[in-house]
Formats: sequence, C-alpha cells, structure tokens
Amino acid sequence: MLSPHLSTVTGPVSISAVADHAGVSVATVSRVMNDQQGVRPKTRDKVLLSVAALGYRMNHLARNLRTAESRMLLTMVPDVGNPFYAQILRGIDTVAREHGYFVLLCDTGADEGRERSYFDLLRMHRADGAICLDPDTIQHALANEAATLPWVACCEFDPAMPVPYVGIDNRRAAADAVGHLLSRGHRRIGLINSDERYSYARQRQLGYMDALAGADLDARPQWRRTVQSLDYEAGAAAALEMMAQPDAPTAIFAVSDTLAIGVLSGLRQLGKRVPEDVAVIGFDDIAVAAQIDPGLSTVAQPMRALGETAARLLLQRLADPQIAVPGVLLDHQLVLRGST
Repeated sequence: MLSPHLSTVTGPVSISAVADHAGVSVATVSRVMNDQQGVRPKTRDKVLLSVAALGYRMNHLARNLRTAESRMLLTMVPDVGNPFYAQILRGIDTVAREHGYFVLLCDTGADEGRERSYFDLLRMHRADGAICLDPDTIQHALANEAATLPWVACCEFDPAMPVPYVGIDNRRAAADAVGHLLSRGHRRIGLINSDERYSYARQRQLGYMDALAGADLDARPQWRRTVQSLDYEAGAAAALEMMAQPDAPTAIFAVSDTLAIGVLSGLRQLGKRVPEDVAVIGFDDIAVAAQIDPGLSTVAQPMRALGETAARLLLQRLADPQIAVPGVLLDHQLVLRGST
C-alpha cells in the first residue's frame, strides 16, 4: 500500500523515494532498473511494484553520462528535403530501434564545417556512432579519424577509405539506364548530371559514357548539363536549355528522379510528347515516380535496405571496434514505365 506522503507526490520521483517505498537500498533499485544480476527475484518484484506505484522514470541522460554510452546514432544527410533519403532514414531508424538506439537526423547541407561539428558529438561521447550520406569529398576530410571514430558511409563512399560502406554500383546502373535508351533506338542521348563533388554523379556520368562508347557513339558536350541542386526546377531549366539546340537529344538520362521529373515539366512547356518526341529516364525510384503521367522509367535503388544495412554495419563496429567490417554493394533494378 502506498504511504500517504508518497501518494500525493506530483513532481519527478527520485530513485531514493523508490528505495524507501520498497524497503531496499538505492543500489538495489539501480541494479533492478539496469537489469543487472545479484538481486533476488522476490526483491526485484518488490522494486518493480514500487516503480509502477510511484510512476518512477529512470533518468537516462544521467545514466548515459555515467556509462559514456548515449544510445544515440547520428545520421548526416546533405539535404533532408530530397525525397530520396526518406526510405533510407526509415531503414536506419527501424534497425536502430530494434537494438535500443535512437537516431538524430543531422542536416549538413553538404558542408564540411557542419559535418565536423556533428562529429564532435562522437568525440565527446554524446553520440555512439554515425552514418554519413554526405559527399565522399567531404568524407575524405575525416578519413584520418576512421579508425578512432565509429562511423559508416551510406550511398556515398570511396572503397579505398578505411570506412565500412554500403551502396550500389552507380556506374553499372547508369550504363544499364542508357543501354535501355539505346535499345529503343535512340542515338542522341542527353545527360543531366549533379554536382560532381558527389561520387554518384561522377560514377553515373562514367556509366553514361561507357554505354555510348559501347555503341560507338560520341558523348557530345552540348548534350550534357551539370546542375548544382537536385530540385525539379533545376531539371526543367536544364531540359529547356538542352532542347533549344538545333540537333537536340531524342532521349535524356537524368541522374536523379527529381531532376527527371523536372525534365518532364520542361518538355511539357515546349509541347514535346513523352516518350514519342523525347524519352526520359531517371534514377532512384522515389515514390512519386510511379504516380506522375507518364510514369517515370528509372533505376530503382533499394533505399530501405541501404538504410538497414548501414545501421547493421555501424552496430557491428560498435559491438567490436577491432573487427574489420566489409563494404557492401546492393543490387539495383531497372524499372520501366511510360516515359521511355
């Protein structure tokens, strides 16, 4: 039965109040709450009954400061507004929660200084590990700390760096996309690429070049555009510029679905029919790609699996910092819809 002076407590309940109520020491309550051995079942039950009766909530922050363990993982993303990252983040969060971790989303803006400030949380033990989706050019700045700070690279990676990674073969995937356009008879194929600080942009351009070279075609500079953002407007503007040429492409490969959807908008402004006048293929297979008209052909990345794998690689590193965690390449898939 609750004693009268405890039944009226309205503020936070202390661990000593639980100990008094259960008739045990504070140390015993602490062992029960941290699921440690050395407490008799009868005593454990008595403590748990007092915890429930008083509504005690353990101070996780204080416990984490004592144990130097935060149960927090950082996920560093260059642009949280890009829908490509949504399923990756869900995959990371699912695995993290299954193992008792929380995830802090960090929007770095692909800025090295902001990324370094988030890595300071690892140095100060305010976070246990990190998953980095920033450009590999930024990741290189942290390469010298790869052995001392627990982090993994997701999507963006350099296999020569001593950091576990997960991604896809972007070069081969891009070659597959352009190969599909070639199989439809296109010989004038444009490329709308992203900021080449990103490994994926460099690799997908190489795949584009590989496919054209394999068909004995020149990759004409006038059919290539590089944009500095992945938003719809950038794709539309690049398409308008590309199609203003007298010998314009009959097909366009964009290195992200957001750019490709912008291309579709630009082509509509010009009165071009897709795919009859110009075929379009994107990359990623974000949710909206299947909902637009015409549906967007694209390279599907296993986005949720990328996030889940990244989280598992990080947990492996945390469980045994000495273990050599390998890099992982997942399969891509060509998804064909009405735009080609």
